[in-house]
Amino acid sequence: MELKDLRNSLKSRTLENALKYLSSLFPGKVVFTTSFGIEDQTITHAIFANDIPIDIVTLDTGRLFPETYKVYSETLKKYNKKIGLFFPDRDEVEKMVSGKGPYSFYHSKENRLECCRIRKVIPLGRVLEGKSCWISGIRADQSPDRKNLDWLEYDEKKNLFKFLPLFNWTLKEVNDYLNKYNVPVNTLVDKGYVSIGCEPCTRAVNPGEDFRAGRWWWESGNQKECGLHIK
Repeated sequence: MELKDLRNSLKSRTLENALKYLSSLFPGKVVFTTSFGIEDQTITHAIFANDIPIDIVTLDTGRLFPETYKVYSETLKKYNKKIGLFFPDRDEVEKMVSGKGPYSFYHSKENRLECCRIRKVIPLGRVLEGKSCWISGIRADQSPDRKNLDWLEYDEKKNLFKFLPLFNWTLKEVNDYLNKYNVPVNTLVDKGYVSIGCEPCTRAVNPGEDFRAGRWWWESGNQKECGLHIK
């Protein structure tokens, strides 16, 4: 299917209907990656509560917050469905940590991107093998970089469509949805963690700070991404 045709087919659909349409268009070849943030929990509910045949997977970097594992567990219990788990390559992690120490990412941006590549980007490549559509919970107003993305695109390198169903949703719309359906939420959200990644690389955001200010806060510049959503 051409990008413009898929865009026209999806643009007026609700979240649930868009997901159902994609699952029927690409049976067995649609995957949603979750990090258990509030946007991801919104999409997870839409998939699980409506029995939509879309695989949900998560990347366990080995450095996640205990609170993230807790909401992971609560989500499994609420819906009684499976969420696939992908780990980084053991040998790559051992080589990096043995050679540079457990906190090498604080020393340089190059080291941080290396850590993200090993723990996230490479495992994501395994997740997306053979898939036709990748769904992500990105919203436009999360950061200036993300505002420049498109809600639907074709990734030539990964050879698949990338769909951001919540791209134009507001934070209020997300929270209203979660409250309406009593969806499990990471308790760190109420402590100011608006974007939750690995524990050593995430802090709470102060009032007035940018949405991504709590990620890799020791780095200069505005681009705060791990590489998953950068072409």
